[in-house]
Amino acid sequence: MTKPNNNLNHILIASITPYFIEKEFLWFTENFEKIIEAKKTQSFFEDNIIFLEKNNTYNFSQILRKLDEMGYEKVFTVQDPGEFSQKGGIIDIFPINFKNVLRLDFLGNVLEDIKLLPIEITDEKKSKDLIKNKLKSQKIFSDLKNLKSGDYLVHLDHGIAKFCGVENFQFSIPSSQINQQDQNNTQKDNYYVLEYDAGDKLYVPVGLERKLSRYVGFSDPKISRLGSILWQKTKKKIKKDVEKLAKELLELYADKEIVKRQPYIPDKEMEADLKSGFIYQETPDQLQAINDIKNDLSKEKPMDRIVCGDVGFGKTEVAIRTALLASANNRQTVLICPTTILADQHYNNFKKRFAKFPIRIAMLTRLQSKNEQKKIIKDIKEGKIDIIIGTHRLLSNDIQFKNLQLLIIDDEQRFGVKQKEKLRQLKSSLDVLSLSATPIPRTIYLAMSSFKNISLMQTPPIGRIAIKNIIMLYKEKEVKKAINAELKRKGQIFYLHNRVQTIEKTKLELQNLIPKAKVGFIHGKMPESKLIKIMEDFQNEKLNVLVATTIIENGIDLPKVNTIIVQDATKLGLSQAYQIRGRVGRSATQGFAYFLYDEKNLTTQAKERLNALREAEELGSGYRIALRDLEIRGAGNILGKEQSGSINKIGLNLYCQVLAEAIEKMR
Repeated sequence: MTKPNNNLNHILIASITPYFIEKEFLWFTENFEKIIEAKKTQSFFEDNIIFLEKNNTYNFSQILRKLDEMGYEKVFTVQDPGEFSQKGGIIDIFPINFKNVLRLDFLGNVLEDIKLLPIEITDEKKSKDLIKNKLKSQKIFSDLKNLKSGDYLVHLDHGIAKFCGVENFQFSIPSSQINQQDQNNTQKDNYYVLEYDAGDKLYVPVGLERKLSRYVGFSDPKISRLGSILWQKTKKKIKKDVEKLAKELLELYADKEIVKRQPYIPDKEMEADLKSGFIYQETPDQLQAINDIKNDLSKEKPMDRIVCGDVGFGKTEVAIRTALLASANNRQTVLICPTTILADQHYNNFKKRFAKFPIRIAMLTRLQSKNEQKKIIKDIKEGKIDIIIGTHRLLSNDIQFKNLQLLIIDDEQRFGVKQKEKLRQLKSSLDVLSLSATPIPRTIYLAMSSFKNISLMQTPPIGRIAIKNIIMLYKEKEVKKAINAELKRKGQIFYLHNRVQTIEKTKLELQNLIPKAKVGFIHGKMPESKLIKIMEDFQNEKLNVLVATTIIENGIDLPKVNTIIVQDATKLGLSQAYQIRGRVGRSATQGFAYFLYDEKNLTTQAKERLNALREAEELGSGYRIALRDLEIRGAGNILGKEQSGSINKIGLNLYCQVLAEAIEKMR
């Protein structure tokens, strides 16, 4: 057999696998005959190669099936390597082992002609890198864990379907040459079963998960029709729109890409001293997050990293270790919190952890007197303070820094885009570390589309026990029973009542219901000094039941609080309910979260939220909850309202994948 030449009498199409992606085009030409020989005896080459000769007869539908299984994406118009399209008896394909698009012209099942089309690659290395990045992004967005029958899935080539389960069965396929004259043989395997419009079914081999992603959107999707070209047209239009968005984002973040600053130099002695004062054992995810951050700061490019982890999984310690590194390099750190209570708790925690270090820590909130604020502002400007902890007060125009380099945003989902951008504008080379238990969808998108780096902390601390969810109708006797059970084991209780007007009345009712309890109450309209005093009393166990609004959803560890009762859970969003639940069970003691509801408030959406909470009892599910929340809310804004229609049509995961690929392509 001769090597292929420009008359294209025969061709070889390689599958999209790491082995072939690494090979240069010349390798395929030089080893053409060896590959064909290997295809006859080795299953790898048999499964990952299509060999076609002009004027031979083939099973047309099996060629299309094999291209799908070899990882090629079906599109409306072929533009990039790894894509193919089919119109009638014509297949256009851009093989990863060719510089040009090929056109395969069939008459029935006879391959009549093979042509080169003018679309070609000018930079082989860049082309290979783009294919590698595409594989990587497909893997990121194809998380199919805990799939349930009835879930919506998106197939890259065929569109949105309902998942029916995984089935094991056998069917007949032609042998390796896909040639009609060959005898049939039988294959038995596991397949994802997808149901499309009109009841049509698609069987996707287990192992080809990269072509599947969960559908996450603002409403239930429209099921695609199998075999329709509408899906390819939809993808084409969205890809075009996404390219415009990618260009805008690249321009927006261009400054961040080119700005440089001096790398941080680690101080191993100070790091060891600080680590020795940590009374818990770090989790593997916590150590990974700390290493990720140290790696970011060792480079000249400013850091922009988000650490996502459930409440109580150790994000504060990650922030403390990062602040130490900044202080060791004589750079100021700002830690900004959404509430005065949280700022106060962080201030006390940081003071305690840095007690033996020559590091100056201050807090700035509206709680302090004007004279105190004036003194702290002066010290910040003169560089006499290393770590400044505060609320939105730190965004005021009268604040000037001597050498600010590190910005830590706690509970970043509580800050608006404009507030965060104002912080970034303080200095173009600012290092930003965001902490979040339930990242907003916009942040998830940014993290995954390469503008942000992300560290996931999903491993619970040693000894942590999953919180027990109890979802039930509100009954006074059940409330009394739950509170008495916690008091009996010397614990404390949060009682969530989210109406300021009636919170004091609710506190008195609970006091009458359980006379031995020491009950207090807090809400966001109280003077901040009173708020902090009540929280300190609760922390010091002068109170054992605290009636509160959702102001308690943010805070640091209170290990004695192991029961929370939500009086009307139908009033909470899913992410908020999950965040509130995380206020308990932060020690080795079993935590209980009672989500009570009034039947008259139980709408369809409220039922879905409560069911999702019931399903998310395992530790570390905050990240998935954020995505589920997006699905249930039915409204919102990821990248601007104009994007929500596109997201609904193809799902958030595929949308982010397309965007990530567009950005890499433009870079």
